[in-house]
Amino acid sequence: MEDRIITGLSRDDDEVRADVGLRPQTLAECIGQDRVREQLRIFIEAARGRGESLDHVLLSGPPGLGKTTLAHVIAREMGSQIRVTSGPAIERPGDLAAILTSLDQGDVLFIDEVHRLSRQVEEILYPAMEDGALDIIIGKGPGARSLRIDLPSFTLIGATTRSGLVSTPLRDRFGVQCHLEFYSVDELSDVVRRAGRILGVTVEPGGVREIALRARGTPRIANRLLRRLRDFAQVRGQGVVTEPVAKAGMDLLEVDELGLDRLDRSLLRHLAESFSGGPAGLETLAAALGQETDTLEDVVEPYLIQIGLLERTPRGRQLTAAGRRMLGLAPAQPGGLF
Repeated sequence: MEDRIITGLSRDDDEVRADVGLRPQTLAECIGQDRVREQLRIFIEAARGRGESLDHVLLSGPPGLGKTTLAHVIAREMGSQIRVTSGPAIERPGDLAAILTSLDQGDVLFIDEVHRLSRQVEEILYPAMEDGALDIIIGKGPGARSLRIDLPSFTLIGATTRSGLVSTPLRDRFGVQCHLEFYSVDELSDVVRRAGRILGVTVEPGGVREIALRARGTPRIANRLLRRLRDFAQVRGQGVVTEPVAKAGMDLLEVDELGLDRLDRSLLRHLAESFSGGPAGLETLAAALGQETDTLEDVVEPYLIQIGLLERTPRGRQLTAAGRRMLGLAPAQPGGLF
């Protein structure tokens, strides 16, 4: 089966191509997310047994955990073609209508960043998901009339990094809702070993462990670090990613033992030095760091919160007790006084 692409995603083309080469092709090849994989395995087997399309699927979770990969895997397991687009790319209801009317029976439509669909586009999507039909208004004013076009049975897979921004009417129309969690070190070690075999690079156990420890619980980051360490090992390590080579390469990439990079450390230091550990507003931090608020909220903060260095409060972002200790700050005083 050949995947058919309507429009590409926003990431750099080279990175996308590299990631595609490392993606698992079936549920059996996937690593981690055991609960989600077992759910999908049951739902897919049941749908195929009935000769039906899989119910619509919503995949949520931080970036890099495999939502796009799972969408392609689901399509392959169902023996279906997949069409790929993203929320920001569908600007007008007519854009979505053109996509829906071009689907064939049993196709999978994957919409990345589904939370960024406009309300007008969502209104077109509701009857398509629920009734398998497309409602089109022809004409304007008193002479306007509604035309309903029946659509072939299809599966919509939506992916989002911010499930809270998916409107309730849209979210409720997804029969299967799966949330992806950060990966454990052992699971990331398996990811690195598999990627090493595909890339043809020798990674010793110590090197595997170093990459897994510093990959922020995210397979995409683990694969990216492995590709960069492959370059480092080729030039300075005789082509083998040993533990010393991995540590030296990580130092060059400015990724520390916790997996924190320059931006992570800048956010934590700014909270410590300018706000005595916080709280501080997200927009204030974004302006100080020269970053978009979405970058901090979707990319930086989830991992810092996951490892217990940062917390979100009604008054803003602030360091946890562990974060304060790491940066050498005194414990917070009762009542929020620092």
